[in-house]
Amino acid sequence: MNSPAEIPAGHHVNSPLEPRALDTGALYRALAESDGLDGFLQELTERAAHVVEPGECSVTLHRANRLRTVAASAGLVSGLDELQYEADTGPCVTAARECAEQHAPDLAAEQRWAPFPDEARERGVQSMLALPLTLNHGVYGALNFYAGVRDAFRDRRESARRLAAQASGAVAVALRIEREREIGLDLRAAMLSRSVIDQAIGIVMSQRRCDADAALGLLRRRSQDENVKLRELCSRLVTRVGGAPPRRGGFTERLPG
Repeated sequence: MNSPAEIPAGHHVNSPLEPRALDTGALYRALAESDGLDGFLQELTERAAHVVEPGECSVTLHRANRLRTVAASAGLVSGLDELQYEADTGPCVTAARECAEQHAPDLAAEQRWAPFPDEARERGVQSMLALPLTLNHGVYGALNFYAGVRDAFRDRRESARRLAAQASGAVAVALRIEREREIGLDLRAAMLSRSVIDQAIGIVMSQRRCDADAALGLLRRRSQDENVKLRELCSRLVTRVGGAPPRRGGFTERLPG
């Protein structure tokens, strides 16, 4: 039987500690250059794992009414966060919900969060550190560090705290950008739907010799009778009459001045 996968202990454990800090400028450049929120969070975990060695890192966020792991460094053993979510207890769960740092220097001696400590040790984890991420708009989370040796974070907790504070600001900005992007996409979708509906109204007005309000009323009644969304009904009508799918609105890209 294969032995459990282990998180590498790292060759820095017994070496002199070097002062490390997250390059804030590089972090915000990563935010600007990343392909959306997920790409940025992945970059964040990789950088965090390098700053707080030995071990690996993940990011927990509370979104859509549940905790979930949104990114993890490349060497992290899969499922460590999920063990805690399923049991509804564990360092990352407590750190996120209570907005308080959680340190488990030796999971073999840990009395909290059962059954997570034993299950984590079976996967090669001996110590863990979870720090809260202070975010906005009801979103909260945690920056989680796992190591394959005991007491791995004794002299790195202050670095980890500074990193979590820096990461909180960057993640809050990333979430705001994502929220604004989603609002823009919703607006665009609404305008495209309006364009298709307007085209269908024009067709009905021409066919029935009626005004726009009456044409819209006819389309709505048919939508209800056929149990089809109004936009889909209008799209079918425009395609049938025009012989091609409806035009997709009038969005024009602005060129730099």
